[in-house]
Amino acid sequence: MTSPAPTPRGSAVFLLDQVLGERRLMPEALSGGALHRLDPADRARAQRLALDTLRGLERADRLLARHLRKAPPLHVRNVLRLSTVEICQGGDAHGVVNDAVSIVAADKRRAPMKGMVNAVLRKIAAEGPGAWGKLRVPRLPKWLRAPLSDAYGAPIVAAMEAAHFAGAPLDITARDDHAAVAQMLGGTLLPTGTVRLPQGGQVSGLPGFEDGQWWVQDAAAAMPARILAAQRGEAVLDMCAAPGGKTMQLAAAGADVTALDISPARMDRVRENLARTGLTATTVVDDALTHEGRYDAILLDAPCSATGTIRRHPDLPHAQDGSNYGALMELQARMIDHALGLLAPGGRLIYCTCSLLPDEGECQVEEALARHPGLATDAAALNLPGIAPEWITPEGGLRLRPDYWPDLGGMDGFYIAALIR
Repeated sequence: MTSPAPTPRGSAVFLLDQVLGERRLMPEALSGGALHRLDPADRARAQRLALDTLRGLERADRLLARHLRKAPPLHVRNVLRLSTVEICQGGDAHGVVNDAVSIVAADKRRAPMKGMVNAVLRKIAAEGPGAWGKLRVPRLPKWLRAPLSDAYGAPIVAAMEAAHFAGAPLDITARDDHAAVAQMLGGTLLPTGTVRLPQGGQVSGLPGFEDGQWWVQDAAAAMPARILAAQRGEAVLDMCAAPGGKTMQLAAAGADVTALDISPARMDRVRENLARTGLTATTVVDDALTHEGRYDAILLDAPCSATGTIRRHPDLPHAQDGSNYGALMELQARMIDHALGLLAPGGRLIYCTCSLLPDEGECQVEEALARHPGLATDAAALNLPGIAPEWITPEGGLRLRPDYWPDLGGMDGFYIAALIR
């Protein structure tokens, strides 16, 4: 007997079970084929439902606690959480409740709980939408909130949390003409040149995607390549290239780009993106710590905690606990040292991480400057349109935060430094 066709809500609950139960990051669950039976539109909807639920998890739990005497099994709790978030954010209560009951009823072990699910969600439908906005903005877990509060102070962390809860619009980097792409898509041209669209929709269905006129890339993630300012004919290494956004920026500038990544699967994605956009780069699957060569410029977007991307990836605080961050910081230092050894005389290195933790940004550069006599930060490289002077840090790097550009929709958290000898 064939299994019933999956639904967006049921698939979203599966993703929540993976993140909250198995502590798997959502991209890992997706790469395992979690949504492969859905068509592209339903796949996008399932992901959106799961992400919205993770952003609003604290509020959903607070509302549900008023109507639950004890916590049900995680799967049922996730059905309730997703349904609560959808109802409170304007979803059709009748359809949401019916689907929730069907999802629970489909599992023989949990089917006896369908009556409870129905009763609780009917109460949520009556009371939840009015109470939702009165609850506090969901907070980061203590293991992450504490070091961020130490680094930035509680008010700034609260502003970051508000940006995380708001989610992220769709940012696009154009292959050639940003203004033309903005006009074609009805987007906004940001001060740094990125095109911004409202969140939602199927990316591959937008004009210009199939013929490679643009690619998805957060405004903050687009800044390192702009700061590197690759020149036509320069030998440039994108040291941790996947998924390829920065590689394409460098190639579009006319540089002779080598895209390096240790993962064959991730490099396949870089090649797919290059093929779609008609851009050219040499792709190499290799370990960045043993790679050899000589380059005029290197862009090192080092492996990191990715804490700057929570507005786009709210699964991260729930799937991780920070226990691997020390090893990541050691790796970052080794990569900086090796990258400096690959530079030709007079070359330049852009070091960046999509992290909010100073230990992965400001501190790494301060320590690199101490390890390498003659190494300096190039503050002039940061003098670009859209970069505010107050974003420049004492050691000469650039600190970007989710609470910046609040009227424009924010940006990912990033740290970027241009290093020269």
